[in-house]
Order: sequence, then structure tokens, then C-alpha cells
Amino acid sequence: MASGVALAQSPPAPTKPATAATRAANQKLLQQLPFADRRDFDDATRGLVDRPATLTIRDPNGKIVWNLEPYRQFITPDAPAPDTVNPSLWRNAQLNLQYGLFRVTDDIYQVRGYDLANISFIRGKTGWIVFDPLQSAETAKAAYDLVTKNLGKLPVVAVVYSHSHVDHYGGVRGIVDEADVKAGKVKIFAPEGFLEHAISENVIAGNAMSRRAVFMYGTLLPRNAQGGVNAGLGQTTSQGTVTLIPPTDTIAKSGETVTVDGVTMVFQLTPGTEAPAEMNTWFPQWNALWMAENTTNTMHNILTLRGAQVRDAQRWASYLDETIGLWGDKATVKFQSHHWPKWGNAEVLDYLRKQRDVYKYLHDQSVNLMNHGETGPEIAEEIALPPELENNWPTRGYYGTLRHNSRAVYQRYMGWYDGNPANLNPLTPVEVAKKYVEYMGGSGAMVSRARKDFDAGNYRWVAEAMKQAVFAEPDNTQAKALLADAFEQMGYQAESGPWRSVYLQGAFELRNGVPNFKTAGAASADVIRAMPPEMLFDYLSVRLNGPRAAGKKLALNFDFSDLGKVYGVRVENGVMNHGGAVQRPDATLKLPKATLDTIQLGQTTMEKAIASGDASISGDPAALKQFMSLLDSFPFWFNIVTP
Repeated sequence: MASGVALAQSPPAPTKPATAATRAANQKLLQQLPFADRRDFDDATRGLVDRPATLTIRDPNGKIVWNLEPYRQFITPDAPAPDTVNPSLWRNAQLNLQYGLFRVTDDIYQVRGYDLANISFIRGKTGWIVFDPLQSAETAKAAYDLVTKNLGKLPVVAVVYSHSHVDHYGGVRGIVDEADVKAGKVKIFAPEGFLEHAISENVIAGNAMSRRAVFMYGTLLPRNAQGGVNAGLGQTTSQGTVTLIPPTDTIAKSGETVTVDGVTMVFQLTPGTEAPAEMNTWFPQWNALWMAENTTNTMHNILTLRGAQVRDAQRWASYLDETIGLWGDKATVKFQSHHWPKWGNAEVLDYLRKQRDVYKYLHDQSVNLMNHGETGPEIAEEIALPPELENNWPTRGYYGTLRHNSRAVYQRYMGWYDGNPANLNPLTPVEVAKKYVEYMGGSGAMVSRARKDFDAGNYRWVAEAMKQAVFAEPDNTQAKALLADAFEQMGYQAESGPWRSVYLQGAFELRNGVPNFKTAGAASADVIRAMPPEMLFDYLSVRLNGPRAAGKKLALNFDFSDLGKVYGVRVENGVMNHGGAVQRPDATLKLPKATLDTIQLGQTTMEKAIASGDASISGDPAALKQFMSLLDSFPFWFNIVTP
């Protein structure tokens, strides 16, 4: 997951109540699912040690970076779901609001509800081994303070990053000092490939992913029954200081066993599942199984709505089968980086089998239908889980959904083209929209017909039709209002937290326009500093404006004085290539990489670095200036629901 948005106060957006069709749809679900089964509530509250009366976390400047209080004002443990919230998602939100410090088993504790993810503390002989230190330094520190208050002052002797998503490493500086890591007092373990993927996910496509994360996580939505309820995996993402300390120890193969401070850990690598680099951990002394984010109490994403590379559902199921084979007959407790644990071998084994089988079924039946000639949208409409998975709470679609995951499986195998020649070279959305409006007798006729479909509860069709009207006529206030109304009702009905947020953020932007406040950027300072030069130049290649660079030829060297290495950059044929030093460069820029990092972070400029002597140019300074002029800066607040 990636999020570079600085939370700001959203202007109040006018909202509307649930329609009769939405109320009926939500009421129907109440009759279909086993709401009388309260075992999850027992598990989510089991082992509570302490929780503060309120939970609002601020940074040193007083800015709120995490706040459960707005949620707790309207999501209470026994309250029935409002008409504007899917009752299954409401149940999930009630469970996710069980926050505080919890005892999992002997010497294993979790702090839950302090961020999107959990932070876990395993007690060794002299200190804590911490698994997944949340997304923000401020939330991680607050969790550590809660542990210290209740369990005594102990140092952190090791940190384990289970995988390469930011909500599992970003808070590390809130619990350890990098000086202690460099001195060998604290070890940091991570799976092979962690650093590469942790950095790359937030860089190459980071701007677009972060913009879409605003939709996926409901960052700007008001916290009420008509707005943000939760994100499925947790309430939402924190908005504090994202940090990164590189690992000291890399786990390179499954079965690798490490003992730290008297605690034995056996690692299972699971690359290409929920993250490109991920690992589960077995604690033999407690028969305790840490599942990272490979199993949670929801169906996960095969393709996350913020954007990412498509995951492999078949491989995911295979690794879970391996987990069962390794420890399924021994595990007496299972815990993970989101949601609450499960206890008892029979219960853990049943849970793991159903988690495995939901991804196996999703994969196999999507491919089955694909081989019958069905396309992604057709598969999504037809596929259905068997009752034993459909009625199982931990495989419900609070985060990923069967509909969009099945389309992701199709995409993984078949790509964007569905085989229909009409879709091989389609018109742009705006061109298509204008012809739709023309063929349907103008936007007035479309809006009139769509209102009738809205009254009949046909919101998906209203969204399809009004999307065309809005893209053909972006200033058509009637079409935008009706599209917003349709999105809103679809959000009220959504069981997935991200689906609800996407629909309601879409309605918000149609009614209020695209936000324009300053954002924090896609990559944190630590991520940029940890970026190797090769990845930096890959990113600069993406920023190069190809049409503007056409016809230009440049050859530059970047001499990183602190690394003792020179990198060559060539611009030709509208592209930028990089590699070894250029023999006869137009110009050479000499500077420490740390100085280039400060330029990337906006803390200084190239001109200031040269003027101060932190950087120097030999050769033709105009060549470097021309190169810099060819690099685009990406706008964060690009349009999504309007052209």
C-alpha cells in the first residue's frame, strides 16, 4: 500500500440518505449472512490488557496523525448498521475498533487499532522483538509507550519487516534509533528483495498510486455514517512521518532459523503473494504462527484498487498449502499484521484451509470461465463462491472482492484486450462519451432516462450512462449531480471498505471539485535516501518528456563523490538510457548522492548546491540545464471522475 497524502480538513459535502433500493439491498444481506455468529467478537476482545479511554495521536508539532474518536462517536459495539452502511462492513468496522494492547499468548502481545496495521511485540530474555512497526513513527511510538506502561521498560532488540508495504515498516524510527542499528544493538530482519520492492513501489508509479489511494482509503471523507466507515483491513491509514531503516539481515530461503534474545524464529518465504517480498514466521516455543499479511480476516486483493502489479492467486494458495503442511498440525494460535488472532488448533487449521481455498477457487474458476470464452466483466458477473466460503466471515470481501479479483486473474493471463476486435483500438473516453450522447439524443434525454433508472435502483447503469454524459460535457451540472447520487448509493451498499471509499470519494469530487491542497509526496525522505542510483535514474527516465526530448542528443555523467562511482546518462531518440560513465560527456555533475537526495526532497535546488560548493559542473553547464528542462513534474490532483 502507498499513500502520500497529507490529511486536510475536507469541506462539508452535501450527502443524501439511503434510497429504498439501498435499504432493501442492505436488509437482504442481514438475512443472508450468519450475523448470530459472534466468535469474531470474542477473539477480537480476548486478552485485552489495556486501552486508553480515547485515541488521538499527534506529531511533535501538534498535527493529528491518527484519530479513532470520530469513528467511535458513531460506530459503537452494539449499534445496528445505519441504512447508509452495508451491515457486513459495519460488523467489520465494529471489530476493527477493538483497539489497545492485547496478549496473544505467553510473551506475545499486539497493539491493534493504532494504525491500519497491527504492531506485534515478542518478549525475549532482555527486550522486545517487534514485528511490523506500523506506517508512521508517531503511531509506532505511541504503541511502544502503551506496551512500556503496562509491561515495563524494555529495549527493542530486533525488528522484523514481514513484507515490503509501507504500513509494515514506515514507523520504525518511532521505536528504534538508527545509531543502535548501526552499532549492532538492534537487528532488522526482512525477506529477500524487501528493500528493492519497498522503494520501487513508492517511486516509479508512486504519484498515480498515491492519487488513487485517496479514493481507496477514503482519506478525505468525513467520518460518519454517510462517509468513511473503514478500509476493511483497519480503519484507514495514518498520516504521520513515514520512515525506513534498511535491514541488517536478509532471509534468503524458507526454513531459515534464527534465534534472537532467546526467541527462535523459523521463516517461510512467500514471494509474489500479498507482496513481492513477504514471509511468515513460526515460533516453535509457543506453537504460534505469524501469517504476515498472507491471511487476514478478509479476502485480500489480487489487484489493489490504488494500482499495483497483479498478484498470483494460484501461487498465494500454494504457499498457504505449504504453511499448512509445515505447521498446520502444530499451531495453537495464529496472528497476523491486520485484524485479530485465532486460537485452538482445529480452529486455526480450518481458518487456514478456507483462506487457501478462497484464493484457489478464485483462480481456478476465473480461469475455467476464461477458457469458456468469458471476458473479465462477464467472469466477474458470473463467478460465485460455494456456500462454505461465501458464509465464512474471514473470506468475505471487506478489502479485496470476488468481482474485482476475478477480473485481475483474467488480466494476469490475458491482459487488457478481451479479444473483441472492436476493443482493439478504441476511441478515448471523451470521444466515446460524445458519440454516446449524440446517439442517445443529447445529454438532456440521457439525464431524463437515467433519473428513471435511478428511481428503480439501477445505480450501476446510471453510473455507466452518466459517466458518458459527464465526459462529453464536463460542466453539465445535472449529469454530475446524478452520477454523484448513483456513486453514493453504490457506496452505501458496498461491503468492501475500499469500494465504499472509492464511490463516496467519486461523489465528493463530482460535488465539490478536485482538492488542491499540498500533498506530502509519494515517497518519504528515508525512501529517497535509500534509493540506489540505478533506481533514481529509472525514475528520471520516466519523468523525461519524450515528445519534448525528440531530436535532442545529450550525454552527461553523474559523479557521486561519496560512492566513488560515475553513472552515464544519454538522451537520444526521445528516451533516456543510463549505465556506465560516458567517455566524452557534454557535462559532468559531481556531487554526493546525499546532496542529490536533498534536491529531490525539495530541501535545496541544483543552483544553490552549486553555489555552496556541494556540487560542481565541468563541461557545458547548458547541457545539464537542458536535461533538467526535459523532466516533467507530475501533478498529484489529476482528474479521475471527470475528464
